[in-house]
Amino acid sequence: MRKTSKVKNGIASFFKYFFMILLIFISLAPIVWAFISSFKSYAEINSSALSWPSRFSLDNYKAALQYAPILKYFMNSVIIVGVSVLVTVALVAMCAYVISRFQFKLKTLIVLLISASLMLPAQAISQPLFAIFQKLGIFDTKLGLIIVYSAMGIPMSFFVMVSYYKTISTALEESAYIDGATFIQTFLHIILPLAKPGLVTIAMIQFINIWNEFYFALMLTSGDRARTVPIALNYYMGTFANNYSALFAAVVMTVLPTIILFILLQRQVMESLTAGAVKG
Repeated sequence: MRKTSKVKNGIASFFKYFFMILLIFISLAPIVWAFISSFKSYAEINSSALSWPSRFSLDNYKAALQYAPILKYFMNSVIIVGVSVLVTVALVAMCAYVISRFQFKLKTLIVLLISASLMLPAQAISQPLFAIFQKLGIFDTKLGLIIVYSAMGIPMSFFVMVSYYKTISTALEESAYIDGATFIQTFLHIILPLAKPGLVTIAMIQFINIWNEFYFALMLTSGDRARTVPIALNYYMGTFANNYSALFAAVVMTVLPTIILFILLQRQVMESLTAGAVKG
């Protein structure tokens, strides 16, 4: 029996690690391939897609910066994404806390409205947004995209934070009130520090979603003033049609920020994802 149990555990461990390695390979292979290809010449890419580059140089990255205003679009993305993330996190941090802790008449209606916004496809609101932005004079501006992206990030972030706030014991707030702390002091000095992993998680999700967003960035812009990195890659695809090595270099520059961000914040994200599992 003991031998059979060991064999079963060995087989289970083998398949567990096999599928883990397989998932890691599927996830990383395209990124690694694009990174290696970004150092190849056009002839090397055409001759063999899986070959190793003959030499490593930054010529393709220099070409990518010359052929398209990647740096301008990159800075547009940094500004738009940064402000949108801050606005979304600030609003959600307050709104989700109130919903998770207090009972009031319109609570159910507010939750239903936020839930309903998750079901709206982007195409359903694109025409009204286009008309409103033109009337307000914020079409083809960073402000317009910031408003849209901040609103887009609220529903999902709201439900993530409501769930996370529920893992924080109310006894901490009651103790603070007994000691004379106000509602604002309790929220700022006790709740927010404890909710840091949840806030970091929604900030990262919002960053990745906005950084890669294409539809509204294309529809609500018409020039280079507010266009973001995904639009740059699509718009200048024709330029890179005969220079795949420069295209790969541009792709690597675009993807790199999200990878670095996740590596830096992965511990907080894991804490947030496991918080509900260890509650109580």
